[in-house]
Amino acid sequence: MEYKLQTIGLLTSGGDSPGMNAAIRAVTRAAIFNGIKVKAIYRGYKGLISGEIHDFYTQDVSNIIQQGGTILKTARSQEFRSAEGRQTAYNNIKSHGIDALIVIGGDGTFSGARVFAQEYNVPIIGLPGTIDNDLWGTDSTIGYDTALNTIIEAVDKIRDTASSHERLFFIEVMGRDAGFLAVNSALASGAEAAIVPERQTDEDQLDQLIRNGFRKSKNSSIVIVAESEITGGANGLAERMRKEHPEYDVRVTILGHIQRGGRPTAYDRILASRMGVAAIDALIDEQRNIMIGIVNDQIVHVPFTKAIKDDKPLNDSLLGVIQILSI
Repeated sequence: MEYKLQTIGLLTSGGDSPGMNAAIRAVTRAAIFNGIKVKAIYRGYKGLISGEIHDFYTQDVSNIIQQGGTILKTARSQEFRSAEGRQTAYNNIKSHGIDALIVIGGDGTFSGARVFAQEYNVPIIGLPGTIDNDLWGTDSTIGYDTALNTIIEAVDKIRDTASSHERLFFIEVMGRDAGFLAVNSALASGAEAAIVPERQTDEDQLDQLIRNGFRKSKNSSIVIVAESEITGGANGLAERMRKEHPEYDVRVTILGHIQRGGRPTAYDRILASRMGVAAIDALIDEQRNIMIGIVNDQIVHVPFTKAIKDDKPLNDSLLGVIQILSI
């Protein structure tokens, strides 16, 4: 059957990230520019199943490029994991005349999209919206730069009080399975160390930190810790430090969801805008089941299977740079 692209559905899913609204704006206006109708799907796959689908026009995305979060809302959907749920979603797509989907989210979003596309032969394009920057095939994800700058601002403020009281702070950042936020925020904020899940055990990392002469010339110190069972988290490491080195005045700060919010940086707005336009271009070119990525400032197409399954490598040399600069 001849492929006709007349109407697209657009949704955001999983954790929100700054820049999602910029991507929504870009997709909507690029589609309309090319004569394609847009259906906004609220609350991700959950809304696709419940039928929260509405027509979207250019004025619906006015004045949102600067806003954090997502105007389309987002939600987890256990029902979409079932064949029955996906069947309902497909029925809603057909009843609304949707020919293709554009989904904005992370690996969970793309995993669901890949299964759905295979079952029902629906063309789907993914935009990488996650602060973790953990998707293979793209140098950066939408929201990562903003989250990184949010962390740096918080760490700068914490260092003021750490210096005043001569304390050791363990600061926990997001990145359950990936240490990109931890490593780069440590480097940019002048932290003494970053403890990340890519290294094998939290014990090795903490012991190595002490062996390297940690705090010999410092009256205060900052250690950035990625939230993870592998690292032990900031609380776990701080408790170990208190037991093994009671001479240190140890404090913990968990930044939590503050990292997800806020106005997106210029970089994230530009990235989201470029990726949104590229997603429409890809559908017009009859591409399907791919993530839009960026490598060396060039737009690339990455199959869902590779974006999801392949682990994005952390640049270990950055840990060495942090160590060198912490003396």
